[in-house]
Order: sequence, then structure tokens, then C-alpha cells
Amino acid sequence: MLYHHRRRKGSPVLNNGICHNQFICGLGSQGKIDPRSTLKLRSMVRLGVHVSVAGGVDRAVSRAREKGCDAFQIFSSNPRKWISIPIPSESAERFLALQRQFCLFPVVDHMPYLPNLASANDVVYARSLQALAKELERCRVLGIPYLVTHLGSHLGGGRESGLARIVAALQTVFSDCDGDTVLLLENSAGTKNSMGSTFSDIAAVLQSLPDERRRLGVCLDTCHLHAAGYDLCTSFALQATLDQFQDCIGLERLMLIHLNDCKGAIGSHLDRHEHIGLGQIGEEGFRAILCHPALADRAMILETPVDARRDDRGNLEVARRLASGIK
Repeated sequence: MLYHHRRRKGSPVLNNGICHNQFICGLGSQGKIDPRSTLKLRSMVRLGVHVSVAGGVDRAVSRAREKGCDAFQIFSSNPRKWISIPIPSESAERFLALQRQFCLFPVVDHMPYLPNLASANDVVYARSLQALAKELERCRVLGIPYLVTHLGSHLGGGRESGLARIVAALQTVFSDCDGDTVLLLENSAGTKNSMGSTFSDIAAVLQSLPDERRRLGVCLDTCHLHAAGYDLCTSFALQATLDQFQDCIGLERLMLIHLNDCKGAIGSHLDRHEHIGLGQIGEEGFRAILCHPALADRAMILETPVDARRDDRGNLEVARRLASGIK
């Protein structure tokens, strides 16, 4: 049994399906977008990191503010378990109130690690559909506009089988669950049997669900792009990669960027994130990404390491320096 959720009446919706209530800083007192506020906010790249929900999901908002985020990403529950604890209404209310207070948006939720929408194992597949439906409901409770999911692994069943399973999973969940949250399909690094390492994989899913356009978008992870063989290391290379994306999918479907450097060589299929500018993409590549006019209004979430070399705040500082054009 899937978990139902329906759009609440009176919630204004953007033309891409995202509830205006999520873009709190651009709203006037009557719940309408203030064009002056929105224009000012969209003039700068909104950067954030993945933060913990330990001790209650509402604590993630304060952690994001302390780290210097404009936006942030969470796992709404333990990402290594199938079972999730219900979100107390008081915690959800504080989560929303603190977002408004600190002007943090957008907030992004990420699917747990265990679900596999491409799985050939019927038991895992059924549990994965349940998990996706439950996570969409948790996003509704928390007013979260974006939920990121990996496409999963076909486990040796082949690309066509994997694509069919993914499309069927999304059809089933969307037919049972309505709401404003946009599900973002994240590209993969191309490890063995993984789905989504090519733009054509992602395009095949999107094209198979034309009636769900408002509910589906794309999240591009820069580490995964590099590992899968897409070059981002110079302005010229980045433009060529974006041209490929435009031809295959369309930049209007790109709604979020996971901003991570990569430890492996281009095309290595090594999914190992590195500090911004210290990996194989390098500062020149990230300067190109952060300063590209077509990407300026996409939020960018860092999922970089925390170690003796640099913490989250340090990586945000580097990203902001590169976004300013300063060398």
C-alpha cells in the first residue's frame, strides 16, 4: 500500500510545480511573490551543504545557518534503514518556521541509500516503491520542494530492463501520490550496472513519462559527471557538456546541482568526492560552473568531505570565492 498525499488547497504553485511557500524570502505579506525580492535573490548563486537531522529534523535548519548556507540538503531519516520514524508535528512546524526566519531555500531532501528503483529483485523493488512514496509524504509534511533520487542498479539485468523498472516505479508512485514536491533524477558515476550515468539514460526516463513533467526534474552531480566521462574542467569543456545536456534533455529540466570535486580521473567511474578545487575538476572548472549564466539560478549543494584539510564552511568559502570570479 502506497502512502497518499494531495496538494493542500490554496497553496500557490510555480509553473514548474514548486509551491511558492518554499521560496519564503520572495513572498510578500499576502503570500504573493515580490518581484523585487525575487530578482535580488536570483542574482546570486545559492549555495549550501548536506546537514544532519540528528536530534530532530528542525535542528538541521540551525546547523545549515551556522555553516553559512543559503540552501541545504538533508536525509529526513536514517539513510541506512528501510523504516523511518514519523516526523512529530511540532518538529515540522519548527522546521518551517526556522526556514522562514533564516531565509534558507530551497531545502532538498535525498532518498535513503537502500531503495533501488531499477532492481530486478521483486522484494527490494516493492520496498523501494514504498520508500519513495513515504519520502514524498515526508517532503509534503516539511514543505520541501525537491527530493533527489538515484536511478539505482539493474543488478545485471541490463539497461533496458532497468529503465523499464524505473519508469514503472515512478508511474505507480505518481499515480497514488499527488503533491508539489519535484522528484529530481540524479546522474551516476557509471559504476558497474548503475543506471543514470549518461544523459540518454535520464532522458529515456523523462521521455517515458510526458504527463509527469511538472513532477520530474534533474540533479547533476559534478563528481559523477566527471567520473562518467563528461568534461567540466574548462569553460569550453563545460559549455560542450551543457550543450549535450540541452540537446538530450533540455536545461529547463535541470533544477539542482550537487557541487563536488572528483578524486578520480575523467571517465574513471570512481565515485569519490573531493574538496572543491582540490580534485581532478579543479578550480578552473568550478569557476566556470559557478559563473556560467545558464546555471546562475540553480541552487548548488556541496557534498564534500570534512577532514583536517577543510570543513563544510571552508568549501562554501572557496565556492563563493570562485563564484565571484576571484582567483
